Amino acid sequence: MELHDDDKPVGRVLSRREIIKLLGGSGAALFVGMSLSKVVKAQDVVATPLTDTLPTCVVQPEVTEGPYFVDEDLNRMDVRVKLTDDTIKEGAPFYLIFRVSDVTNGACIPLQDAQVDIWHCDANGEYSDVQDQGFAHLDEKWLRGYQVTDENGLAEFVTIVPGWYSGRAVHIHFKIRTTGTDGESYEFTSQLFFDPDFLEQLYAEEPYAPKGLPDTANDVDSIYQQTGGQLNLTLYEMDDSDIAALQEKIDTVNFTSGYKALIDIGLDLSDTAVAASDSASGGGMGGPGGMGGPGGGGMPP
Repeated sequence: MELHDDDKPVGRVLSRREIIKLLGGSGAALFVGMSLSKVVKAQDVVATPLTDTLPTCVVQPEVTEGPYFVDEDLNRMDVRVKLTDDTIKEGAPFYLIFRVSDVTNGACIPLQDAQVDIWHCDANGEYSDVQDQGFAHLDEKWLRGYQVTDENGLAEFVTIVPGWYSGRAVHIHFKIRTTGTDGESYEFTSQLFFDPDFLEQLYAEEPYAPKGLPDTANDVDSIYQQTGGQLNLTLYEMDDSDIAALQEKIDTVNFTSGYKALIDIGLDLSDTAVAASDSASGGGMGGPGGMGGPGGGGMPP
């Protein structure tokens, strides 16, 4: 499996003073008063106010794009919708929020108008709009899409908790595109990961149960190892207020429970090495129709 030259951890963790600087803006007020139930492990749910944990303004590790990115130009919040027939992909509803910050020159400010793409497999471990040895979903466009960050640096998605395929830990791909300090295109690509105790509980339920548990743990996944655990999602149970808020934004809310998570990403827009395009060259080992893939005998990134 070939990785890009910039598929390595970059950047630093900012100081508390710099984090407080971010909180001093309008983004801080957005989360005041929200209380969440943290999903820690099976049968262990703890009430935790979100404001007890300071949001981080961190440059996260960049890792490989993988072979299944398709630049669909689908601007939508709910990526569960299958555009061919307007049905909803089955799976545990997941409200995923990105908070993107500009950390150039020690700053820690919300980054507005950045395009955030996500894409991931369904509960069966298959991707849309690609063909592989074990599946073919060309022209189907589910579990893919992008949002543009608002004045608080937020981009919000409604999706499902993904399933798994052999050789990889459970993950969600994401790409952030904006403009660097040099005026050129800036592209940051990485992957998000899940707590295995949470997945063990969830995967006992439909539609995940027939496939069983993942065959690859986080700590043996070569791409997860590149992140140093910095891109692990902390999931919380959605409450009634979350459902109501989502219903105000989209008309496809067909659930009364689910999960949510907030991930902080800081971008150093002067880092031209990270800014370089991460687009896979296609073809070769690990690409659609190649040796790797959820339906093949190899391991795609």
